Amino acid sequence: MKKAENRDPPRTDTATALSAERLAALAGQIRSWGAELGFQQVGICGTRLDEHERRLEEWLREGLHGTMDYMARHGRRRSRPADLVPGTERVIAARMDYLHGTARPAADLLDDSERALVSRYALGRDYHKVLRQRLRRLAHRIETAVGPFGYRVFVDSAPVLEKALAEKAGLGWIGKHSNLLHRRAGSWFFLGEIYTDLPLPVDRPADNHCGDCVRCIDACPTAAIVGPYRVDARRCISYLTIELKGPIPEDLRPLMGNRIFGCDDCQLVCPWNRFARFSEEDDFAPRNGLDDATLLRLFDWSEEEFLTRTEGSAIRRAGYQGWLRNIAVALGNARPQTASDRAVLIDALQRRRGDSTALVREHIDWALERLGGARPGFWGDGPL
Repeated sequence: MKKAENRDPPRTDTATALSAERLAALAGQIRSWGAELGFQQVGICGTRLDEHERRLEEWLREGLHGTMDYMARHGRRRSRPADLVPGTERVIAARMDYLHGTARPAADLLDDSERALVSRYALGRDYHKVLRQRLRRLAHRIETAVGPFGYRVFVDSAPVLEKALAEKAGLGWIGKHSNLLHRRAGSWFFLGEIYTDLPLPVDRPADNHCGDCVRCIDACPTAAIVGPYRVDARRCISYLTIELKGPIPEDLRPLMGNRIFGCDDCQLVCPWNRFARFSEEDDFAPRNGLDDATLLRLFDWSEEEFLTRTEGSAIRRAGYQGWLRNIAVALGNARPQTASDRAVLIDALQRRRGDSTALVREHIDWALERLGGARPGFWGDGPL
């Protein structure tokens, strides 16, 4: 086969030549190599996801994906690995913890309305790059051990049901908030996969341990968890601040608080996260003080500053206009202690309004009205 980072089948000679004993030994080696590469757990599963496919199609039919048309674009290739990568026999699933001990606790920020709350996963380096590099190194180790084989590496950037595969591979169970949970690790981790033509022995799927608990459902600020294991993305703050490119619905803006990129509330209240361990990955340590930044400091970033400071960060996905839109909403939700503090927020919004796009200006005007700082004259788009 040609040399490449991702080798698509047809099925290789390696895949058909290895004995059952050698494949079992290889599976154990893969877990050990994964640990050496910084993964907290590696599991292996088959490709049948019938129940998850049914749930996905029902979710799409009900329109709960909002504007995320890409969720339906690839049809059943998302839920059928062998349709996406022909020849796939197994999926090697891996998880890597990301909650960093140096970050200011998110719970502290929820009580400080003039500081920005960024989802913990986005404080450091873009996880796509970190996990993809490690998974490629894992694949190269396998190749060194057994010879060329067919594989593709995925990290949340292709039509892959990663949580369903991780559950099937024994890495945890999908909780009522739709995140993956592990009894000894909670949910603060990333997932990645290697689709392969190697017929490796599979692991036992994880059991569900949510029981009667509904803390995540009760804690969701926008009531986006509309039932156990059912999330209406159109109400989810992660969707609103990252995926949605247009105006944020007005009735949801007051519920967003100071969350400017993503939301972790359902994870913060989950009892299983008391077992979560801090990550030792330097790549996931907070950058640019994003774990303790004021809304005003971030709102003052120029587009050039935004692009520079978010280089290699997942925050880039929101885009500069989305970033300003989100912060404008958070400023409108601020609770200044004094008239002087309120005046500072109003001044920042009015100064930014003059050179804003129509999208950002709409949210600035909403924030000004909330703060009692309507600009002089009228609410049209004419000069101040």
